[in-house]
Amino acid sequence: MLEYKAQWYGREVIAVDRWFPGSKLCSTCGTLRNKLPLGVRTWTCDCGTTHDRDLNAARNLKAAGPAVSACGAGVLPQRKTPGGQSVTKQEAPRREL
Repeated sequence: MLEYKAQWYGREVIAVDRWFPGSKLCSTCGTLRNKLPLGVRTWTCDCGTTHDRDLNAARNLKAAGPAVSACGAGVLPQRKTPGGQSVTKQEAPRREL
């Protein structure tokens, strides 16, 4: 439903893999923590940045979307859509005036 509504409004839906380590990846320096239990809601990276787990994940997802769109597939496995194109390769239909 989200994909066809995005097409209506000329938007692009970019699917990010559910296992993308957004909350364990420092949005400032890019360091990936090995473990981050779900009970840990805030953590401090070696670079000195203190992260809220959810806000950090949101920043990383916001950065991953355009990276997938600009570079093609490479960050995540691509989803299959009924039209046969991957979500990251779809373009909005052009409107002729």
